[in-house]
Amino acid sequence: MVREWDPRTASSAEIASLLDTLNAVLAADLPQDPPWRESSLREYLSEVMPGERRISWVAQADPAPDGTPGPILGHVNVLLLGGIGVLEVLVHPTARRGRLGRELVRVAARRVWDEGFQSIGVEVVGDTPAVAFYEALGFTREYVETRSVLDLGAMEWPVLAEMATEVGAGYHVEFCPGGPPDDLIEAYARAKAEVRDVDDGELRPSSYDPQRLRDSLDTLHRRGMKPYIVLALHEQTGEVAGLTEVVVPAQHPTRADQYDTIVVRDHRGYGIDRAIKARMLLELRSAEPELAEVQTWNAQANEAMLKVNAELGYRPDRDWCEYSVDVAELVHRLDSQR
Repeated sequence: MVREWDPRTASSAEIASLLDTLNAVLAADLPQDPPWRESSLREYLSEVMPGERRISWVAQADPAPDGTPGPILGHVNVLLLGGIGVLEVLVHPTARRGRLGRELVRVAARRVWDEGFQSIGVEVVGDTPAVAFYEALGFTREYVETRSVLDLGAMEWPVLAEMATEVGAGYHVEFCPGGPPDDLIEAYARAKAEVRDVDDGELRPSSYDPQRLRDSLDTLHRRGMKPYIVLALHEQTGEVAGLTEVVVPAQHPTRADQYDTIVVRDHRGYGIDRAIKARMLLELRSAEPELAEVQTWNAQANEAMLKVNAELGYRPDRDWCEYSVDVAELVHRLDSQR
């Protein structure tokens, strides 16, 4: 049975059941990834940025003979933002190949269509069954990144400490746990705008204005995701010359997520990119003692950042792809196949 589902009001048993399904999917498709925890999972599933909406459904097995609710075997949510609906689908490995995934996508696609959106996007992890699943539904690949993973247990910390100091004269580096101070938000936004015109995918939009940045940081905290920022400041002007962002989720605190790393065009060539990323890792070592790995995503065309990541010790893991489809075509295809 597929039904609309609100994680904010769901029972603790349902949240725990969904977590079981999520970890079963990870074990089957991404066995090297750490299992998720229940910490702030409800908030992770429900909190969104102002102006965005997330709608969720679950597929639940029939109740047991004693009336105990059946486990959640599938989950789909769609995040409505800008002009696109961003889809996430989970189906327990034991329930695959029974058209449950198609039904979850159909229900979500119909709602996206009813809401007036014209396209759906989804992140698809390479070398998993999701690739064939979405391509069979008519989704087309729009963008590919490579995920790389850094093992902190293999770090040569003295070498890293030296890298963190190798920044050109006229710059100093600051560590900002929780986010940048408010007096630097506008400069931070100007630096973030450097990537506005870069084709870096559509499903994780960045924030280029101060208020959206504040909202983004607030949302991360509400979702149980702790942001850490390292800034390179140009001493003469006080401008943010470079930045790097890492988020440590309460849901999988042993593996952090690297977000943006940006060096403003006029300040490139001074060793800022490697220095700020090295400083970040040094700070995380003491700030997050449970942390064991950091994962990052880069386009293959971004040779400069790939080189820095290799020098730091990141190792390529697998492709991470963005797919999209026209909503009307998807709804018609799925309705006709029922």
